[in-house]
Amino acid sequence: QVELVESGGGSVQAGGSLRLSCVASGYSMSLYSMGWFRQNQGDERAGVAVIDPSGNSTNYAEAVKGRFTISKDNAKNTLYLHMNSLKPEDTAMYSCAARKGWWSLLRPESFDSWGQGTQVTVSS
Repeated sequence: QVELVESGGGSVQAGGSLRLSCVASGYSMSLYSMGWFRQNQGDERAGVAVIDPSGNSTNYAEAVKGRFTISKDNAKNTLYLHMNSLKPEDTAMYSCAARKGWWSLLRPESFDSWGQGTQVTVSS
């Protein structure tokens, strides 16, 4: 059974940084594409970044390009999202997700397993 547990969220002022982590268990992350998604109450879930099983190919939403970096450590079965230059509009619940095989699109409906999420709040 695939289990994903996120951590690292919190409250930060605009311009600050956070690093989110997602620890996976029950499967080998080296066989799965992973993604970070975010959602505010009342809004649809939106893709933030996706990384392929090897960790060599990434895709980002336009809103976060140049500020966020997705990475993974397959040996530790851990996914990361480094967030810099945070803006109030980045405030959301951030969740990680997994999909077996190679995938590059930021479509939440294409991912099979999800974590519970970690809240990020950016104040101006």
